[in-house]
Amino acid sequence: MGKTPYMRLKGSQNLRQRLLLSTLSATPVMIEDIRADATWPGLRPHEVSFLRLLETISDDCSVEINETGTKLKYKPGVVMGGRRYVHDCGVTRSIGYFLEPLIVLGITNDPKDPSVDTFRSTTLPILKQFGVPSEGLELKIESRGVAPKGGGEVVLSIPVVQNSLTAVTWIDEGMVKRIRGVTFSTRVTVQFERTMVHAARGIFNRLLPDVYIFTDHKAGTQAGESPGFGISLVAETTTGCYISADTAISFARGEDEGHIDDEKKELPAADDVGEQIASLLLAEIEQGGVVDSTHQGLLFLLCALCPQDVSKVRVGKLSPYGIETLRNIRDFLGVKFVIKPEPSTGTVILKCIGCGLKNLSRKIS
Repeated sequence: MGKTPYMRLKGSQNLRQRLLLSTLSATPVMIEDIRADATWPGLRPHEVSFLRLLETISDDCSVEINETGTKLKYKPGVVMGGRRYVHDCGVTRSIGYFLEPLIVLGITNDPKDPSVDTFRSTTLPILKQFGVPSEGLELKIESRGVAPKGGGEVVLSIPVVQNSLTAVTWIDEGMVKRIRGVTFSTRVTVQFERTMVHAARGIFNRLLPDVYIFTDHKAGTQAGESPGFGISLVAETTTGCYISADTAISFARGEDEGHIDDEKKELPAADDVGEQIASLLLAEIEQGGVVDSTHQGLLFLLCALCPQDVSKVRVGKLSPYGIETLRNIRDFLGVKFVIKPEPSTGTVILKCIGCGLKNLSRKIS
């Protein structure tokens, strides 16, 4: 056997997406200088956990990490389907960090990543636009957990996509016809949720009548290990687009430099949280596009994975993550997008010809 050729990369930026694209394109990667100059150098616990997840769902996958965690060799294997996998996501990132890569490979709450509620109400419907069957596409929330101790659990089911996705022309965002949402609270009084609902409705009710926000108070074993609360809002348009905004509030952990902040900080007022996320949703709607800014990367990736046919989509202002996604798609899949801004609407039209990726995963009974 010859020596394995590795694509050489540097730095920790978009590590999860690089590993995902490496798996999809069957391209081995060597990533060096991972936070080499940081106080806590090397891979973070959630990144190691994601690598372990890739090992779990793949056959013949190889992962090598040096002693300091600053150098990684990843050789992707063949994704295995049909098995009930169980993975402990840890507590340094939310479940949402792990869910988005899983839905791409198959085809709970944190302020850094989309919440499980947003994933269920907004992310899954995006997949249906690309021909993913509705039957069997489901996310069940068994329990909720917030930082720093977590404790949430979800069950994600993804149907088998025969052969490949379907190319789309998706440029009409339509008009907002209804707003739905859900609040949650764990190990705090349910009054937090009622206050968030009242504050958010105070903004929306002046604009449209069809507004309903559910409450989901958890207690006991379904409430995780830490106190917190949050809200997820989604606007549905007349053309079947879903635009979302969310947040989760808790006695947060320390930032990524590896420490835990043991000093409890005062939580922001629930009414301020409700108003803030309602205003954020309105800002996402105002900028236009068929998806919100947090879903741009997923949208571009799905377009690139389509058959060798033209996909055409409209988004609002390109987000930094969306721009980096376009670069990674070019490097790993060889797909380039034609980008055409529309100054009259403030939106951007993107077109590409998909790479024609086929579903080669093996089903294990």
